Amino acid sequence: MKPPLLFATLSIIVGVFCFEPPSFALATSNCSMSATLANWGEKSTADIAVAPKESCQFPLKLTGTIESSEISQKPSRGKLKKISTSTYQYTAKARDRGTDVFAIRATGRDAKVSGTSEISVQVTIK
Repeated sequence: MKPPLLFATLSIIVGVFCFEPPSFALATSNCSMSATLANWGEKSTADIAVAPKESCQFPLKLTGTIESSEISQKPSRGKLKKISTSTYQYTAKARDRGTDVFAIRATGRDAKVSGTSEISVQVTIK
C-alpha cells in the first residue's frame, strides 16, 4: 500500500508545478538607460528601449536622496508603474512600435542643493 501513496504524493507535487500561472515565468528586465541627469531642481532627460509587450525596470539615478516621486506625464503607448520611490517599470503595448514619452517628477536633496526635478523619458519600442 505504500507505493500508491508515494505515487499520489509525487502526482500532487508535479501537478503544482504544471499549473503554475504563466505570469510567474515572465521576468521584468532592467532597462538599458541613457540619461542626462541634472542637479536637483533642474530638468533631466533619459532614453530607454523596449520590445513590444515587454516590460523593463529602471532606477532614477539622481545624486543624493530621493524623498518622493510621481508620474507627472503618463505614456500614451504603454503603461508606467511606480515600483518604489526610486524605481519604475514601463510596459509597451503588444504589437506596437515607435516612440513613447512620459515624465516623472522627483523631489530630493544632495549635500549642496535640494529641489524638485522633472525627468522626461523617451521610449523606443522596437
